[in-house]
Amino acid sequence: MKVEVIESFFKDLQDRICQDIEKEDGGAKFHEDLWQHHSGGGGRTRLIQNGNVIEKGGVNFSSVTGELHPRLRQQMNLNDDEEFRFTATGVSIVMHPRNPHVPIIHMNVRYFELDNGTCWFGGGIDLTPHYVVEDDARAFHKRLKSACDRHHKAFYPQFKAWADDYFYIPHRSETRGIGGIFFDYLKPDEPGNGQGLSKKQLFAFVQEVGETFAPTYTALMRKHRNQPFTEQEKQWQYLRRGRYVEFNLVWDRGTKFGLETNGRTESILMSLPPQANWEYNWVPEADSPEEKTLGWLRKGVDW
Repeated sequence: MKVEVIESFFKDLQDRICQDIEKEDGGAKFHEDLWQHHSGGGGRTRLIQNGNVIEKGGVNFSSVTGELHPRLRQQMNLNDDEEFRFTATGVSIVMHPRNPHVPIIHMNVRYFELDNGTCWFGGGIDLTPHYVVEDDARAFHKRLKSACDRHHKAFYPQFKAWADDYFYIPHRSETRGIGGIFFDYLKPDEPGNGQGLSKKQLFAFVQEVGETFAPTYTALMRKHRNQPFTEQEKQWQYLRRGRYVEFNLVWDRGTKFGLETNGRTESILMSLPPQANWEYNWVPEADSPEEKTLGWLRKGVDW
């Protein structure tokens, strides 16, 4: 399976997700920026703003080639005298809605290949509600579990725990949201994260994760888009967006790597919301919806 096949799927996935989001939003269209990477390749950054449902959202495709950055060499335990070129391609998505009852969502599916044949898949999808709705959370995890189970029974419990650990804000002692799945280094025909599956089988899994995004999120948009909200709930949304910013700028591996390796700044920081607030030592009222939401933001919840 050549990288062009995987790249073609990611491009088509970007197209279809943008169409589905535009249709459900009903008020805004994606604006596209085409860009070239300094080492080779490039991408298509698509941004939607000021819609009926989505205040700011991005659906990015990239396919970048070049020589390995020293940081990657270190991660992969490669010697300095080994010369390798890489190809990295994928789709990355973040949606920030207007209504605080519609959740933030993130998805990433990606493929990485060295010219010596080493390759792997990575990705994940996670949900960050401003207000946790237990039924929505359980339905979200049920859908992810079904997608994982069709490929390997070990995937969901392993990748769910990985997401709990990854999407965690240590300085706040809370998870970014209700988690989802996160996976990386799914290498074909090897034991470990990929469970010995072939490249074709792993690609099929990544495809299913990508296909899960649009029906999952458009259903949540449709369910909550017209739900009334108060100014207090809007201010809470801004505070929760602040937590999202803290995670992405301080802890997110992809954001830090992209900035450290001279990636395209506008595409990397597309994940940030249009507005976020920080209030000193803010404490929710006892038994309030805000306090109940904070009670769900912990690792290991059995959804």
